[in-house]
Amino acid sequence: MRILVTGASGFIGSLLVPKLLAHGHTVRALGRNPERVRVAVTRASDEREPSDHHPSLGQRQLEVVRGDVLATDGLAAAVDGVDVAYYLIHSMERMPASASPFATRELLAAENFAAAATSAGVRRIVYLGGLVPRSQTSPPGASAHANSSRHLASREQVERILLGAVADSLALRASIVIGARSRSFRLLVHLVERMPVLTLPAWHRFRTQPIDERDVIAMLAACATTPLSGRHLDIGGPNPLSYGDMLKGIADLMLVNRPTVRLGVNLTGITARVAAAIASEDPELVVPLMEGLNSDLLPAEDHAAELLGVRLHSFDAAVEHALSEWESFERLAAR
Repeated sequence: MRILVTGASGFIGSLLVPKLLAHGHTVRALGRNPERVRVAVTRASDEREPSDHHPSLGQRQLEVVRGDVLATDGLAAAVDGVDVAYYLIHSMERMPASASPFATRELLAAENFAAAATSAGVRRIVYLGGLVPRSQTSPPGASAHANSSRHLASREQVERILLGAVADSLALRASIVIGARSRSFRLLVHLVERMPVLTLPAWHRFRTQPIDERDVIAMLAACATTPLSGRHLDIGGPNPLSYGDMLKGIADLMLVNRPTVRLGVNLTGITARVAAAIASEDPELVVPLMEGLNSDLLPAEDHAAELLGVRLHSFDAAVEHALSEWESFERLAAR
């Protein structure tokens, strides 16, 4: 099958490309910087388990092309002749002050890609988005709820654009992905590393179901050929955990003792910027993420893992795997 992966230099995209190649697909990777794509995919391939690593196959079947979904440069050529296109692009990175807000960029990029895919006759688009609070999930054709966070509302709108463009498409909605290069997971690890006392705002009690990167990649790969279509699937790990429990679990697995102080207020704007400074992370990423921490984010009972033939890893197994991989390329100060 001929497959296009956008966002191939990113965390998920760079892991997905070797998996698709190992499954025998012909893969085209799209990026604004082809060399960055090649470096990211090679690194991800080298870090994967031996069963997923087929260097000769990858070199023979991976094509890297330059393109930009916002400017539409190279987009028509990228989707030409493609059966399945993975849309793994998100626009929350820091941009010049003159740039449009990230939600505006997200919608424009999705509209550009949907138009190009439709014109090229792409059979399926696969999108990875985020879980939406169940009480805030919009019915088909409706706009995202005004009280949803900017981040979650944008993801839901992008999903609607892509699924509306190509009828056979699929979207996966995930919570926190546990992986060595996941920015959400890295934020949590750095907070555990660098805070002698974990000060937890009121959102610490809300629950979600973090999921192992290996399970996300396996589900995405299965989406290329599954008979399921025209819908979204909520995906999550097997363990519902509060954000406070996640931080404690990470601390325990890192073998560090971190007492906790629980606050009764959120103060999202302040705590997000403090967390970003402690973790050396971009507040333009952290603030929108923390704005979504105002309720449980639990997947619906979609039986996604069963439908896609994936056996889920536990939270502890996911964290151990991520920390082990992390230490293969970067020292963990707290270990």
